[in-house]
Amino acid sequence: MPGVPDESLDRFARLVSVALDVPAALVAMPTSTGQVLPGAVGLPEPWQTARRTPLTHSVCRHVVESGDPLVLDDVRDHPALVAAAAAADLDVVACAGYPLVDGHGAVLGSLCAIDRTPRRWSERDLDLLAGLAAACSTDLQLRLERSASDTHRSRLELAISASAVGTFDWDLSGDGMLWDPPLVAMFGYTPEDFTPTTASFYRRLHPDDAERVTQAITTAIDTRGEFAAEYRIVLPGGATRWVQGRGRVVGAPSGRATRFIGAAYDTTDVHDGEARVGRLLSAMPSGFLSLDEQWRFTVVNPAAEKLLGQSIDQLAGRTIWEAFPDTVGNEFEQAYRAAVRTQQPQTIHAYYPAPLDAWYDVLCWPTPEGLSLFFTDVTDRARSDHQARAAAERLAVQARVADLLTGDADLADVLTALPQLLAPAVADACVVTVLGPDGRARDHSYWHGDPAARAHLAGYATTRLVELPGSTPFGRTISDGQVRHLTAEQTAAVVMHPDARAHLDALGPVRATILPLRAQGRVLGALTLLSAADRPRDAELESVTEDMADRVAAAIETDRLTRARSQLAEALQRSLLTAPPEPDHAEVVVRYLPAGEAARVGGDWYDAFLQPNGCTMIVIGDVVGHDTEAAAAMGALRGLLRGIATYSDAGPAEVLRGLDNSMQVLEVDTLATAAVARFEQTPDEVERGVTRMVWANAGHPPPVVLHADGSFQVLAPWRGELLLGVDPSTARHDQVTLLERGATVLLFTDGLIERRRADLDDGLARLTDALTALTGSTLDALCDGIVERLVAGHPEDDVALVAVRLHRQDRPRPAEAGPAHVPPGVPEPEHPAQ
Repeated sequence: MPGVPDESLDRFARLVSVALDVPAALVAMPTSTGQVLPGAVGLPEPWQTARRTPLTHSVCRHVVESGDPLVLDDVRDHPALVAAAAAADLDVVACAGYPLVDGHGAVLGSLCAIDRTPRRWSERDLDLLAGLAAACSTDLQLRLERSASDTHRSRLELAISASAVGTFDWDLSGDGMLWDPPLVAMFGYTPEDFTPTTASFYRRLHPDDAERVTQAITTAIDTRGEFAAEYRIVLPGGATRWVQGRGRVVGAPSGRATRFIGAAYDTTDVHDGEARVGRLLSAMPSGFLSLDEQWRFTVVNPAAEKLLGQSIDQLAGRTIWEAFPDTVGNEFEQAYRAAVRTQQPQTIHAYYPAPLDAWYDVLCWPTPEGLSLFFTDVTDRARSDHQARAAAERLAVQARVADLLTGDADLADVLTALPQLLAPAVADACVVTVLGPDGRARDHSYWHGDPAARAHLAGYATTRLVELPGSTPFGRTISDGQVRHLTAEQTAAVVMHPDARAHLDALGPVRATILPLRAQGRVLGALTLLSAADRPRDAELESVTEDMADRVAAAIETDRLTRARSQLAEALQRSLLTAPPEPDHAEVVVRYLPAGEAARVGGDWYDAFLQPNGCTMIVIGDVVGHDTEAAAAMGALRGLLRGIATYSDAGPAEVLRGLDNSMQVLEVDTLATAAVARFEQTPDEVERGVTRMVWANAGHPPPVVLHADGSFQVLAPWRGELLLGVDPSTARHDQVTLLERGATVLLFTDGLIERRRADLDDGLARLTDALTALTGSTLDALCDGIVERLVAGHPEDDVALVAVRLHRQDRPRPAEAGPAHVPPGVPEPEHPAQ
């Protein structure tokens, strides 16, 4: 094979490049001095043009030497097989090569696919490459056969010129024949045993050809015309030889035939080559067929007959459109016509319906005679791939539903989003129904995978529960908690509101599945799944959907129980957070917001009361934890602190020390933070219009003071002394801050300023910004504005806030502060002289 481009072998290289989606492919044939590339595409220069490389650059020689395929995902991992220079010059990173063989199994070369990046060759890649290598081998074998035939014809021409072709001369007046020596030898005679008569010819003629050849001779004599026939002769040893005979009948002027002269030559080699090609096609495991320019079948190998269910005798002379009418208008016809129109190979992976009912991988390419195809039945693989995809889709739906149920979204949002996860993945449409506290079913949400059908689904979902009898399949499922599957006919027979029926009918014939949402032995709702009547049922998918329905029901039940517990605990908590007192000179405003999460009960508390000596005591605290136990501990600590402070007249530090000791004695096993502030005055301070705030802090955020001029002050760094419940012997200390009239003191829990993605300093900065913006507001407006700006109605944690504003004592109490209220037994406040 010369090192020049070969059109046919270049076509095989292009087929590999297209079928395997690789940038380069080649037909390589190593020699003793180098490697020639008669077929190549995509090689870097100068190799693509030169079509030769040194042996050092030949990966394919390993295929020729071993006779086995060579598949390398990354040639850099195999320096013993591929030199670095070869990989760099030819830009080879991944390589797969299959041997090309002659009719005797000798390896002639290799058909190689080359990728420029590492690649894991798939089973499909290697199957295609093996099939193309077999086809390329067939092409080379046919070339060898044609070459042998051409050589034979050359020998015949030389034989003719040297009188090597056998000739005969038959005198038609009798049976005497004159044969020359080459003809005598051709028919297996020797000069000694040969008798020059017609009987010598007919004695060797194969019985199956005798009648045909005799008729041809008779016709030529009767018409004084030409004779041409190819026939078999049987030699003395039983071997068969093909002979091509030609002759002419001549006659006397009177018109009677007198002589029959002619020649014969051996064509056995040509027939043997055709037989070998036939054997190759017969042994080929893949289906192979050829169509002529009119799309008629011309060649169909046995594998193709088996795959197509029809023999060559049934297909010969028919077009592919006649024999397989379902080919018209689908992917097969498009690919076949595109191959002929563009003169480029095409690949197809498609399904052909009954009677074949199978999936096929097809490689088709144009030929001078029309179109040729390789094809393989890949139904098992296609079904396996479909099952794998279906399993992956089921897992994906399960994962999405699980993420939805375990996320932070509110249950109502979860139920709203659920139908869009289920349709069209498990059904064409989905309706989610939930039973309310009154036991009535209400359709919460719905979705259809087809946008054009959503209006009708909405009409159906908003009217179907109107006057729906309990005897319907839906009513029975709500009652007994059983899954029900309805055929399209059963769905069409369900009695329902006329409007619902009209919308449902507009969706076309549908089958329905009604899945109860069951938890703790109770039916909480249902999922209604609607699918087109021709959508296949999937038992595994139905099982997975039932499991998802149970998970949804569990989420509904958990939400119901959580809300019930939260409402109970919140009611208990709020019952302990009593209204503050209203001494004459001070206005006290409180705010409490539970956390926005479902498990929102916590241990935040506030308190405000008067001690027997008339001082106002303000408390803010936070028990560690967010559950009913934290709420219960909060109630216990609040009660203890109240009792200690209202009986003893003790200051803040002493009250906290007493509370810490009481917690130990009473075995209150919890931790808590708290800040206590007491507002007190001497007669002199009353005259001067100032108030002392004595305060102590057990691990709590410090108070913030907003002065009458709009300035603010954080009274201490983070945080205070040791929190409560750790060491009752720890020392507690009072701190004193002198406040002028008009000052406002804020005590709050960390839920007001703490955020998951920000530190407390950032939260304190937001608080002081809000105070600046709200300067001059009434105390109620100030507290509302702070809460709105810092938590926007959705606190991540409990929020408790106490604000105390000191009004002037030399004037009447402001109207916005409301009436003063001082408990019995507490001294009336003093007023400065007017």
